[in-house]
Amino acid sequence: MFTREPGRIPRNRMPEQELDADTAYQVVHDELMLDGNARLNLATFVTTWMEPQAATLMAECVDKNMIDKDEYPRTAELEQRCVRMLAALWNAPDTPTGCSTTGSSEACMLAGLALKRRWQHRRRAASLPVDRPNLVMGVNVQVCWEKFANYWDVECRLVPMEGDRFHLTADQVAEHCDENTIGVVAVLGSTFDGSYEPVAEICAVLDQVQAEHGWDIPVHVDGASGAMIAPFCDPDLVWDFRLPRVASINTSGHKYGLVYPGVGWVLWRDAAALPEDLVFHVNYLGGDMPTFALNFSRPGAQVAAQYYTFLRLGVEGYRRVQNYSRDVATSLAARIEELGFRLLTRGDQLPVFAFTVTDTRFSVFDVSAALRERGWLVPAYTFPAHREDLAVLRIVVRNGFTHDLADLLVDDLTRCLETLKTQEQPRHSAESAAFSHGA
Repeated sequence: MFTREPGRIPRNRMPEQELDADTAYQVVHDELMLDGNARLNLATFVTTWMEPQAATLMAECVDKNMIDKDEYPRTAELEQRCVRMLAALWNAPDTPTGCSTTGSSEACMLAGLALKRRWQHRRRAASLPVDRPNLVMGVNVQVCWEKFANYWDVECRLVPMEGDRFHLTADQVAEHCDENTIGVVAVLGSTFDGSYEPVAEICAVLDQVQAEHGWDIPVHVDGASGAMIAPFCDPDLVWDFRLPRVASINTSGHKYGLVYPGVGWVLWRDAAALPEDLVFHVNYLGGDMPTFALNFSRPGAQVAAQYYTFLRLGVEGYRRVQNYSRDVATSLAARIEELGFRLLTRGDQLPVFAFTVTDTRFSVFDVSAALRERGWLVPAYTFPAHREDLAVLRIVVRNGFTHDLADLLVDDLTRCLETLKTQEQPRHSAESAAFSHGA
């Protein structure tokens, strides 16, 4: 029979009596101290530092329900200002159509739904069947795309990795497309290694496909990270709405948009790219409200913080912050290569790079575990099918990760290597690793 120890607070059921507010706070606060240090988490793409003014602004808006646009009209206006700013940043040719989301996963779901519905409309207008839609993408896509295909009955055509090709390339696209292809997903910044997929080359191949077969296949750019890097660090790279075949783009405001989680954005090049029958018009709390989302209520704080960050940094500020992150990444990658690791990427696209070991006395999982003992979270993982033999470490450099912190990481990594080189064989394997490559 269960007996409660005097003074113990139950963990898996509600206590019978109230707790003092300070006591409840301290209980939760103390337990959360056992979490890792977010600033030393080199696995996550998610923003872990904002200015105090942004945090204050978020606290002031945390009780505002983003969906209630009639009650909070200024928050709704800030959302649309952010959409217009992103549309200009991504060279949208017409009146922008877009919205905020809880993150890139929801944004990708909405973009995928728009691709499927547009394809269905075209097929029905031509009296053709609509029962076998497919979506073409590299196997390196974020898992949200596989979820989309599963949830909405779309065949997921994953182009496998091969040799040293770790993402989707133009020469792989045509052979995977047919009349039932609703779209191609091009990733601007793979989570596996930080590399950009060649969006312009993919669009050019699809132009050839349309000329040969008549299939007008749109492209969605999953710019969860890269859509907030490339405009500032790679202004001459053509990947966005300047390409007529790009129908939609998403990004994560809470990644290189530099806002605390969770906020994402999805934009369509024009109103025609987002079928009207996907948009609901709801009479909610006193006003007609168009909405296209997978959820309903959510806080407006992140949208306010995104607008603050756009105003605070501007183009010049974002360019400074993102280029600094890239400089840290490329410098750190070069120093890690000098320690004897083999680089797959160098942090010169996303400020992210992957590397693997060359010394058979230890594995990438040994290195990850050793760094974790010193407080660093550096993920180790194997690549997907066709390259499961390749196990790597990956480092994500974000705003707030400085050259000084990189120096400390290199110092700790050097000490870890000295210890690992004395062991007889690798101790950790992929099966025992706790990390994944996810964002």
